[in-house]
Amino acid sequence: MTDRLGRADDPWQRRWTWDRRFPPRWLLVGFTGTPQFPGDDALALCAGIDGLFVDLPPRPRERFTLLGCMPDGVLASVLNSMPSNTAGPGRAWLGNLWLSARPDDPAARRGWIGEQLLDVTVLDHRPSRTSPQHLDIDLEGLVDVHDRTDGVTRPDDITGLVLSGPDDAPCGVCADITGLFREPAGPPVPHITLVGCRPEPPLMTAIAAAHQTTKAGLRRRRVSADVGAVAADGSTVRLVDGIVSGTVLSSVPSTLGSDVLDVTIASDAREPRPAATRDILDLWFTGRPTKRNLWARYDRTLRHEWAGVALAHHRHSTPDQQAGTAFHLDGRFVTDIEGFYCGIGEAINGPGGYFGWNLDALDDCLSGEWGAAAPFRLVWHNSTVARRHLIAGHDRHRHLPAVILDTLLEMLTAHGIAVELR
Repeated sequence: MTDRLGRADDPWQRRWTWDRRFPPRWLLVGFTGTPQFPGDDALALCAGIDGLFVDLPPRPRERFTLLGCMPDGVLASVLNSMPSNTAGPGRAWLGNLWLSARPDDPAARRGWIGEQLLDVTVLDHRPSRTSPQHLDIDLEGLVDVHDRTDGVTRPDDITGLVLSGPDDAPCGVCADITGLFREPAGPPVPHITLVGCRPEPPLMTAIAAAHQTTKAGLRRRRVSADVGAVAADGSTVRLVDGIVSGTVLSSVPSTLGSDVLDVTIASDAREPRPAATRDILDLWFTGRPTKRNLWARYDRTLRHEWAGVALAHHRHSTPDQQAGTAFHLDGRFVTDIEGFYCGIGEAINGPGGYFGWNLDALDDCLSGEWGAAAPFRLVWHNSTVARRHLIAGHDRHRHLPAVILDTLLEMLTAHGIAVELR
């Protein structure tokens, strides 16, 4: 492994090369073992990482039952529109539902903010077995978690739940719920393999302990690393949410060469990145893309990945363009909110450019130091595409209220951006 710039203090600022027929593609930076003060050391260069980019099946919808419920507001309206249980179960869409503790509940006083169910459908309802004047209500939806493997902890001192909808609109109360609280799930991809890996000393220590099964040995085998993509010139960028963490299981000489290893790691519970993210990263291998709208070929999930890759490659050292500059947004492919973020990124910062990938990030970018200084002009070509697609409703892809064109225009105007819709 060669550090051509000789900057030993920051692995991300080096240019990494090796003398092989294939280039290194991935850099791992983090720590091994369980140090009290973890550092950011170079752990390895790799030709590949099997298990980092994998397509998972869609997350399955879940079943819940509100027990001993007194419905109110939109929940009561939905139930009134459904047939009674004597006529058989019905289905009615409810939207998002927030569950929190009663204000005088010990869990609320302790600071428990509750949990949210997304894209909820009411399946059935019936008199409660424990309290016939109340209802048991069957629901289908998704728990709002960052990762499908996350657990949901039940507060020990909760005595009941308050239900609310969007804008904190009351939806009633219930005594309990089934299906919500659960232990973390196992990793959907149990093993990650560093292919063609040339380990640095910290990882060599973990590899040497691979046969040790004592508690101390297991601690030595722990690996926690951020993943960086290595470009053709040896420079690296840290991937957004690119992480390898787990316990070293084994290492063998790699099929790519006897002087590099294939290192298998029992992965911690974490969702992998979509498989095509690797293909998107390949477009940056020899430098920023030079063609516009390459992102337009992708679906919404991969457009989001595109914006994340653009964020990883954004250079903060580039000064903002002057206030008053006119930027041209090609709106032909803005068929979803992810398309808008990709499109405005290229309008401001050129092909492969970044200028936000959610509303909060867009707001930050509009405040400056991300390529454009307000006030500026945004000429939005083919804006009728967004008018047809960025409309009010529930966004089933994001399981949240849709981001509409008017919301974007209001945010842009609030920052002094003059938007010209064409």
